Amino acid sequence: MKYTDISGKNLSELNALLKEKKVLLFTLRQKLKTMQLTNPNEIRETKKDIARINTAISAAK
Repeated sequence: MKYTDISGKNLSELNALLKEKKVLLFTLRQKLKTMQLTNPNEIRETKKDIARINTAISAAK
C-alpha cells in the first residue's frame, strides 16, 4: 500500500482501514508466537501501513 493510495480517502474510511490493519497486526503477532507465520516480513509491512494511515489521518485534520 502506498501513501498515494490512501491520501484520497476521507477520515472515516481511514479510521476503518486503521482498525483493520491493527487487527491484522495482532493476528500476525499471534501467529509469530505460535510458529505459524511463514513470512515475518508481513509484520514490518503492516506496521509501515499503519504509519502511513496515521500520517494520512493527521494530514486530513
